[in-house]
Amino acid sequence: MKATVTTLEAKEAGEIELADAIFGLEPRKDILHRMVRWQQLKRMAGTHATQDRSQVSVTGRKMYKQKGTGGARHRDKSVPQWRGGGKAFGPKPRSHAIDLPKKVRALALRHALSAKAKAGEIVVLSEARSENGKTGPLKKQFATLGWKSALIIDGAALDDAFARAARNIPHIDVLPIAGINVFDILRREKLVLTKAAVEALDVRFADVKAKVAEAK
Repeated sequence: MKATVTTLEAKEAGEIELADAIFGLEPRKDILHRMVRWQQLKRMAGTHATQDRSQVSVTGRKMYKQKGTGGARHRDKSVPQWRGGGKAFGPKPRSHAIDLPKKVRALALRHALSAKAKAGEIVVLSEARSENGKTGPLKKQFATLGWKSALIIDGAALDDAFARAARNIPHIDVLPIAGINVFDILRREKLVLTKAAVEALDVRFADVKAKVAEAK
């Protein structure tokens, strides 16, 4: 699959080959759903907690005598029936993370990339660099390119000036290749990959490309 390489000045800078093993799959919603759910549950803090009857701070004195009042029998006010009492079976700090095989996670990333390629929402950028690190000029360049909502993936290291200039622009995310993930890919309209990012993906999925080549 061929893709046109563009610059931040909206000029063409040649073409690049996007591997079918990475960008040419038929996207499966079930795999993407499993991956997004895995990410969302993994990032949950799980710090919710309530006090049970042994933890609330109330008097331990018996409310009234056991018999002869005409009412129900009660001990102290720490029980859940009373206001200020402990919570019965309330939430406790725990991890919400679920298991998902590493191979499925890698497959989900390829399906997310393929979904963007199929929708025509992948842009290959020659390089993501800014000369002065100013937000204004970069914002104008994005407007010229038509990027209102975009995830920009660079190589192993980000250009500090570019990252600093882009972080003040709404709906624009900039990540190194190590941070690429399904959730961020799907939540932005455009996926912008630098040439360095495409090369890094080729290296990352080299074994998959080799298997596809053997099958053909």
